[in-house]
Amino acid sequence: MKCLVTGGAGFIASHIVDRLIEEGNKVVVVDDFSTGNKDNLNPKAKLYEMDICDPNLEAVFQSEKPDYVSHHAGQVSVVRSVREPEFDVKVNIIGSLNVLQQSLKYSVKKIIFSSTGGTVYGEPEYLPVDEDHPTRPLCPYAIDKLTFEKYLYMYGVVYGLNYTILRYSNVYGPRQDPHGEAGVVAIFTQKMIDGVQPTIFGDGTATRDYVYIDDVVSANMLAFEHGDRGIYNISTGIETDVNTIFALLKAEFGFPKDAIYSDKRPGELQRIALSYEKAKSELGWSPKVTFKEGIKKTVKYYAR
Repeated sequence: MKCLVTGGAGFIASHIVDRLIEEGNKVVVVDDFSTGNKDNLNPKAKLYEMDICDPNLEAVFQSEKPDYVSHHAGQVSVVRSVREPEFDVKVNIIGSLNVLQQSLKYSVKKIIFSSTGGTVYGEPEYLPVDEDHPTRPLCPYAIDKLTFEKYLYMYGVVYGLNYTILRYSNVYGPRQDPHGEAGVVAIFTQKMIDGVQPTIFGDGTATRDYVYIDDVVSANMLAFEHGDRGIYNISTGIETDVNTIFALLKAEFGFPKDAIYSDKRPGELQRIALSYEKAKSELGWSPKVTFKEGIKKTVKYYAR
């Protein structure tokens, strides 16, 4: 098959590109490198250096005629979405609609959409959160991801477009940007390598559900053939707080310093963990890498 991967030089999507190519598929990547890294890009993928908002995206679809689209390009920072909500709309809704329109026009068999389970539900009524939990997003990033999910639903009903929505919890692992505003494992790891004290926002008791990149890739590969017009949490169902992450990394590195504590950032949840039972039942997916194992793999990558 031929798959067009938007954001294919980014942290998550570049690993998906690698797996697709490893399994003998043809891959086309669209990435403007605003957050993606050229070093992540598989040399066997065909690259179009382009913003997904660009009207010329149609020419890519017209020329390549992909069978599938894996849509990962987007504005990924919760903090930036709070600071620049108009920009988040432009990329995560308008840009995504451009991808959607071309997918429909050029008869793509299916779109796999990377959504967010970490923020789309809001503060949870119960844990772990399943896909039936009310969606009450508390930041523009989550609102815009949810909005595009609704577009996919509408295009499925009205136009017959096939899709699978994967709501990721907090993904971590090799290639995550250690200098960005999100990705606490990568950020803390790089800080410790540099001998700099990491900053914890809030009191460090905020929890997230951390899923390793290899498990996320496996979920995406299953979604090409399964889960038609479904929404699935891709997660571990386990809460891990920031203080625990700091302690694990401190022990891994033998880091001598304590963390610096700062004010909690607006728009961020206090607790979240997601149930993956639906993905287990309908996709045949479950996470394989424990958090401690994932931490060791991540540290080994950054400490090369």
